[in-house]
Amino acid sequence: MSKQKYQYGTSPRKIEPEYRPYKKREKTTKSKSEYYKQLKINEEQRKRAIKLEKKKHHKNVALIFAVFLVLLAISYRSSLINEKFAALQSAKEKLSAIEKTNGQLEVSIESSLNLGNVEESAKEKLGMQKLDNSQKVYVNLDKKDYVETSTEEIKIIEEKELSFFEKILNKIFGK
Repeated sequence: MSKQKYQYGTSPRKIEPEYRPYKKREKTTKSKSEYYKQLKINEEQRKRAIKLEKKKHHKNVALIFAVFLVLLAISYRSSLINEKFAALQSAKEKLSAIEKTNGQLEVSIESSLNLGNVEESAKEKLGMQKLDNSQKVYVNLDKKDYVETSTEEIKIIEEKELSFFEKILNKIFGK
């Protein structure tokens, strides 16, 4: 049996050899100093490439962090708006309930202040009666003005609040 599995399609699978032939390196004619210079240049390029990669990485992290902060600020502002809106709606509901109660109280007060109702409740609850002509007393007053005017002049005395040191100086010098 073959180890190969059935392959769909028309293009055959390429068979790789189990071994690879050894290729000899071509000898370079560079001297050791040139070789070390090349290594040093390659090392500097590698360090620069690493620095650039780190810089890109830091920029990406900063960008992601900034986007996160913006989204956080937007969601926080939205939650504050929702809280204020809910508080406003509850205040409006309380106001409408109070206005409804106020209207009911006004109607009840107006109905109780009716002159017929007042007279009826005074007769029934308090036992009051209307005055007879014998109970009425008339008083005659002179048309003289009983208000006395003041003959004294009003003096306005302004006293300044003196500081502690000014009071001491006034006591010493006798002012």
